[in-house]
Amino acid sequence: MTLLDRRLVLAPMAGGPSTVELAAAVTAAGGFGFLAGAYLAPDRLRDDIVLLRSAVGGAAFGVNLFAPSPYEPGSASRVLEYAARLQPLADKAGVSLGEAIHDDDSFDAKIEVVLAERPAVVSFAFAWPPADVVDRLRAAGIEVWATLNDASETAWADELGVDAVVAQGWEAGGHRGGPVDTGHPQAPTRALLQGIRRLTSLPVIAAGGVGDGAHVASLLEAGAHAVAVGTSFLRADEAGTAEVHRHELTHRTETVVTRAFTGRSARALVTSWTEVFSEVAPAAYPQVHHLTAPLRRHGRATGQPDLVHLWAGTGHRSARSAPAADIVTDLLSRT
Repeated sequence: MTLLDRRLVLAPMAGGPSTVELAAAVTAAGGFGFLAGAYLAPDRLRDDIVLLRSAVGGAAFGVNLFAPSPYEPGSASRVLEYAARLQPLADKAGVSLGEAIHDDDSFDAKIEVVLAERPAVVSFAFAWPPADVVDRLRAAGIEVWATLNDASETAWADELGVDAVVAQGWEAGGHRGGPVDTGHPQAPTRALLQGIRRLTSLPVIAAGGVGDGAHVASLLEAGAHAVAVGTSFLRADEAGTAEVHRHELTHRTETVVTRAFTGRSARALVTSWTEVFSEVAPAAYPQVHHLTAPLRRHGRATGQPDLVHLWAGTGHRSARSAPAADIVTDLLSRT
């Protein structure tokens, strides 16, 4: 891997926290900035890439996309059952649940955007990118990274021909980014890193639960080419994190991996929503994501934390309100 010469990577955080300003600030401070392309319209993604390129003066950065999740026909009835369970919550809030559609987040159009705009790296989460997409990106001079949660998936990454893998450990906040979402506990970050390094010569970016400079240094010493950090930037001045989310990061302690918000396993702060609905939420992304989106938007707008997906890694208590540059300095202080 030739393009990444920085040891700290800003993990992409789709749905609000990821902003051009945050990626630019992290890059200017010596990190490797990422834009989260998921949930953005293709035109908005293009605009953000152009803005970030201008802001960083030609420095390298990455874009993350969600590869399309396969549709399972049997999931429709389970989603309807889940909608019925959520209906009283929606009625109480005075909000209509969303339409539980299955879509691909404009994947093909976004691939054309990144091919035209050529960020240094495009990383993928949620599924394997099609082989022809990987070939086209690499032919355009764009590095391709794949996200893994299980070391056994490494052989697939090698066969696909990606340039690096992101080893997302169990401690990580937000969605499990690997291609197989079992819903079961997976390896912690350090063990996953070591397991993947035994199986491939590809560079590995370690991610999950990183809260301070000592943790960054420890993962680098364990063989990570770089360390990706997301939760520590949720309270950064430049992040687009909702105010209710910022507040709860310092007022709640426990996290849980749940499908309750989107139908895909993701680590969030424990709330009444996770406690009541985690056991009954179906494995059906993105249908559940669309179903619950209006209720979660209402929670953010009205400051009701029990209606919001409060993504957070296990190191969330160390997240602080500060300029992103100061957070980068702290995280790199032991390297």
